[in-house]
Amino acid sequence: MTLLCAFVVACSSSGKHDDAPPVAQPQPAAAAPKRADAPKVVLSNDKGDVSVDVEVVATEAKIERGLMYRQHMPPDDGMLFLLGENKDWKFWMRNTLIPLDMIFIRADMTIAGIVQNAEPKTDTLREVGQPSLYVLEVNAGWTASHGVKKDTKVRFDHVQ
Repeated sequence: MTLLCAFVVACSSSGKHDDAPPVAQPQPAAAAPKRADAPKVVLSNDKGDVSVDVEVVATEAKIERGLMYRQHMPPDDGMLFLLGENKDWKFWMRNTLIPLDMIFIRADMTIAGIVQNAEPKTDTLREVGQPSLYVLEVNAGWTASHGVKKDTKVRFDHVQ
């Protein structure tokens, strides 16, 4: 079964399009302090470690919904997809309102490839042509500004 996903913003494992009306997303007021045990993805680049606070999605329904209809994501936040199967995943951006970088992570916890600046609101398939077990979606431009590249080592903290 192919997973088409708006990289955590509009995913579908059945090939169908999710045109459900948007659910109101709360806009962040003041930035609340992050919990020490909050889920995080840590990426090791040439200059050291960079981290992303993540919302973890692992159920089919949450994976299919991804980041759809969200109008904002804090700069160092993202969504981590625990896909449960190691394969060449394909994502789309249907009903995704913000541009994203998609980081495809291998089972050995290295980056298989990155789709940078995925245009929102499109059905264009994004893939890296290599198997991955996880996908991390972050704001567009995040990977370039933090020096994150293919084969970068990845670690999950407090991800269950």
